[in-house]
Amino acid sequence: MEPLRQSISLDERKAKSTAWALTFADVVTLLLTFFVLLLVMLNDAEKTINVVIDRLLDQTYVKMTNDLSSDNISVDRETKGIKITIRGNLFKSASADIDPLYYPVVNQIGKIIKESELMNVEYNDNYKTLLKMIDQQGSDLNVEIRCEGHTDDEKLPANAEYPSNWELSAARSLNIVRLMNEDVGMSEKYFSALGYGEHRPIVDVGAIKNYLDKEKARAVNRRVEIYLDAFIEDKAYIENEISL
Repeated sequence: MEPLRQSISLDERKAKSTAWALTFADVVTLLLTFFVLLLVMLNDAEKTINVVIDRLLDQTYVKMTNDLSSDNISVDRETKGIKITIRGNLFKSASADIDPLYYPVVNQIGKIIKESELMNVEYNDNYKTLLKMIDQQGSDLNVEIRCEGHTDDEKLPANAEYPSNWELSAARSLNIVRLMNEDVGMSEKYFSALGYGEHRPIVDVGAIKNYLDKEKARAVNRRVEIYLDAFIEDKAYIENEISL
């Protein structure tokens, strides 16, 4: 009988010594469940935010499509935002000066953006929940108006003001940004300007033999593209960029 008692006592000691492991396993399981649930909630919140931002961009896109459609202007809804392409004689040859005939067009683009709901969410009670969700994630809603200049492949004359199409396209996009900023009075923080010269053509002019077709292709490649993008960005990243 004594050996049996000893065996039971030994089993009890083993059970007591490992009891903590069961409790620990339960705690780990609960924590894992909590973090999975939290991740799902954050993903759902981010999806909701992106859906609302896309809806705001869609509204602006519809307005632009209705008000800006012409032979020299096209408006496209892209994955991340809206692209407005301006062609025609927007600039004089080899110059970054904007033709005054296009001033109303640039002004109209800027006015549509400034008056859009996207640019005025902080003043609209309907978007308080959206802004609160973004803030709770430690993020900010950023809006960017980016202008990209493109030239054709023809080389500039020796007496040109700019050494290459690269500098010319950058100056052109910067002048568009300045004009829009002056016309509508939006903060400069929203704007950026880039120049790509002849290096991002839509049509490969080198593959075309006919002279008239070449000139048509060059007219397609000469353009200014204005992008309206909206996205959420981590506040810590923004503060780090500012400090740099």
